[in-house]
Amino acid sequence: MPEHRVLTKDGEPPPSAQAETIGSETERPAVAPSPSSSSLRRVSRRLSPVGRAAGPWVIPLLALLVWQFTAQTGILSASVLPAPKAVWRAGSDLATTGELQRHILASLRRIAEGFALGAVSGLVLGFLVGMSTLMEVLLDRSLQMIRTIPHLALVPLMIAWFGIGEEPKILLVALGTFFPIYLNTVTGIRGVDPKLLQLGRSYGLGRRALVREIAVPGAMPTILSGIRYSLGVAWITLVVAETISASDGIGYLAQDARQMLRTDQIVLAIVLYAGAGLFADLLTRLIERRILRWHPNYRRAIT
Repeated sequence: MPEHRVLTKDGEPPPSAQAETIGSETERPAVAPSPSSSSLRRVSRRLSPVGRAAGPWVIPLLALLVWQFTAQTGILSASVLPAPKAVWRAGSDLATTGELQRHILASLRRIAEGFALGAVSGLVLGFLVGMSTLMEVLLDRSLQMIRTIPHLALVPLMIAWFGIGEEPKILLVALGTFFPIYLNTVTGIRGVDPKLLQLGRSYGLGRRALVREIAVPGAMPTILSGIRYSLGVAWITLVVAETISASDGIGYLAQDARQMLRTDQIVLAIVLYAGAGLFADLLTRLIERRILRWHPNYRRAIT
């Protein structure tokens, strides 16, 4: 027969049942943390600053060693992927003649000008649309329609409008930069807690003070994520722009090396793009740590 729990007048189990329940709870073994999780926590606590700085370079160094080994043993042909020494030699030769510096400076100048134009436009329009319902009605739908057009498809049109000068390259980089920053700015502004804005109004803050003291800091993590993403899009756009109509730049270097069948220079251009992306990411992380010092997720771990 099924066992029925006996209740007292107040709906509680009798003392004997309570004792059995308490005894069963005290006798229940506690769940011990898994050895792997505890060991990972111990390793993270004992990791020195040197280890934290050197840790991100472990995988790239391993990839470099594997690359050197496969090229030296002949597993990969030099026509497919040249050895790191050959790539280094190609870079040294170009640096001796001054060609490498000229290409790098040309690409950096185009990235700086195009990114500045796209970032400022995206931030301004993003704040306008995020803070004003009228601006949202007037601008957002049109900008979303333009966003669906692949900006790289506008390369022939840009060349027809502006020729093969610097304007098409800078405008294409600006277009690739604009929309990630715009969307993240609007999302960040709209994601600010309305209770914080109401609290600021109750303390007598005006509209400008609300934007400066509450809206901007609250939206800044999302805005910086958009800036970080847009830097990668800017370099991808510049690659295409420089391979189509340019006489200098890293993309032009790769295109010229392809025509000359210089795989070492092609790989050198790829390494330069990777280094530029790494530098941009490190710069963005540094800005994040400086601006978002108040945010707990962006503080450096002390333990």
